Amino acid sequence: MSAKPGKLLSSINYPSDLRKLKEEELPKLCDEIRQFIIDVISTNPGHLGASLGTIELTVALHYVYNTPFDKLIWDVGHQAYAHKILTGRKDQFHTNRMYKGISGFPKMSESEYDAFGVGHSSTSISAALGMAIASKMKNKNRRLHIAVIGDGAMTGGMAMEALNNAGVSKANLLIILNDNGIAIDKNVGAIKEYLTDIAISKTYNRLKNIIWKILGKVSKYGPNSQRIIQQIESAIKGSLLSKSNLFESFNFRYFGPIDGNDVIRLAKLLKDMKRIPGPKLLHIITVKGKGFKQAENDQIRFHAPGTFDKKTGKIVEKHSSGKLPPKYQTVFGETIIELAEKNDKIVAITPAMPTGCSLNLMMKKMPNRVFDVGIAEQHAVTFSAGLAVQGLIPFCNVYSTFMQRAYDQVIHDVALQKLHVVFCLDRSGLVGEDGATHHGAFDLAYLRTVPNIIVSAPMNEEELRNLMYTAQLEGMGTFSIRYPKGRGVMTDWKKPFKKLEIGKGRKIKDGKDIALITIGHVGNYAVDACKKLEKEKINTAHYDMRFLKPIDEKLLHEVFGKFKKIITIEDGTIIGGLGSAVIEFMADNNYNAKIKRLGIPDNFVEHGTQAELHKECGFDTDGIIRAIKGII
Repeated sequence: MSAKPGKLLSSINYPSDLRKLKEEELPKLCDEIRQFIIDVISTNPGHLGASLGTIELTVALHYVYNTPFDKLIWDVGHQAYAHKILTGRKDQFHTNRMYKGISGFPKMSESEYDAFGVGHSSTSISAALGMAIASKMKNKNRRLHIAVIGDGAMTGGMAMEALNNAGVSKANLLIILNDNGIAIDKNVGAIKEYLTDIAISKTYNRLKNIIWKILGKVSKYGPNSQRIIQQIESAIKGSLLSKSNLFESFNFRYFGPIDGNDVIRLAKLLKDMKRIPGPKLLHIITVKGKGFKQAENDQIRFHAPGTFDKKTGKIVEKHSSGKLPPKYQTVFGETIIELAEKNDKIVAITPAMPTGCSLNLMMKKMPNRVFDVGIAEQHAVTFSAGLAVQGLIPFCNVYSTFMQRAYDQVIHDVALQKLHVVFCLDRSGLVGEDGATHHGAFDLAYLRTVPNIIVSAPMNEEELRNLMYTAQLEGMGTFSIRYPKGRGVMTDWKKPFKKLEIGKGRKIKDGKDIALITIGHVGNYAVDACKKLEKEKINTAHYDMRFLKPIDEKLLHEVFGKFKKIITIEDGTIIGGLGSAVIEFMADNNYNAKIKRLGIPDNFVEHGTQAELHKECGFDTDGIIRAIKGII
């Protein structure tokens, strides 16, 4: 392990060690954790900014609460690196997000301190409430439950649903709203504006100071502090401000906002709040990237910066001989601008991922035609449906793994009504180091079952551009285009647009021994495999389907009419995807062939580089060659 923890941190392996420290030692410990995270993440890339901002909060929580007996639930989870370091994984932290190393997110199977597995946003309040109710039913009333929600997750509808339920539950629940004003990109929407208003309100800060003074008396009065709590409630209810407090309206006792990067004050406050029963919300203000100047100044880039110089903050660019092909995300971002310049009906929607999906490029040129709706995938889809009803052509760009959250809206609000919405499913397939919570494994399978939808996947950048061009043409209806994270394979991709025939695949290479049927970017592995096998006199045919729905039945008739040995290859679950579609076609048309399916198996694939995971699942070039040799 190259990074070495400081003196205080070296003595701490678990929260029980942390609780032996004096309060005045906590700031020093926070400094050491911050430097340790910077040291490790500078050479082993991960989510930097969010975790730097929550170090003081993490230390205070584990210092005050009896974890793991008390349940601490993180939202999203990329803000929990300090939590991992303090809960028995300090010596393994250098393996964070590496193949066979520890996960970049809290994971129940990894540690008893990870009370709930997370990766998608806005889940913490619901999970914590469920645990709190269960503890009450089991008469474990001494157990406390804390949900830390931040990085824009409060904009998710699920968080609001949970607040609505929790407010009438009388559950022993503390919600900590980690307000840093940013998710991956800057937060948007009315909730963000509301929180900003609270943070800068002089009236609210005066009220806050009154409450802190009253809270200071709670410790003196001991556990029989009901009268003091009533004074707090009276102070709040007597304020005109309380009438407009969102969280008080949900029946939560609201405290804050306070400086979330002041560890001593946080620890004192949390000790006092432990005595207050029922649902409570503490609003803290933190700085994303706290303590690392470059991360504070460029919070978007340093959310997950890759390798960087820990002294200068300069991001280390990966070098490669020759010209690199562009990322699919860049191709999407540039192509949608070209299309929108020619078609004034085109608009774009993203649920809080403009930089990740490259819609930030269109935002700069056409700000009135791009809509960042916050972390709200369900709303993004139905909002797109509303735009389509009025004659616009929305390109709704959602990461594949997050589109799972809007499945009903795709069916009920778009496909059922035959609306012209183009879904661009970014990060499809195995995404790499983010692991099981972020892999886009299921979209081919879950969309193939929906009527009135075109399901497609490009094999390269030119194909992506042509699919986007085709999708925006009149009369296309609901159209899905999925593409992976990372780079394509071409260098000359800015060719004139070409309309593609819906449901039409292509034969890339003829052969006589065996047929490969692929969809999407993994078809390039098949191309490489075919070339290598030519040297061994194995003659392999290769068909790129391009469309999973409608599938090219004419092409499949050709395949089954000529070959008795077939391998299907997809970067998606083999259950319900391309392989299943081909087997169904074979059964429906009374063909008989030996079919081998390559794809993501029926288990959750962990984290690692994309290349490592493709190899593990057996659909990289070498895996395809092995499969061919095993079947012929």
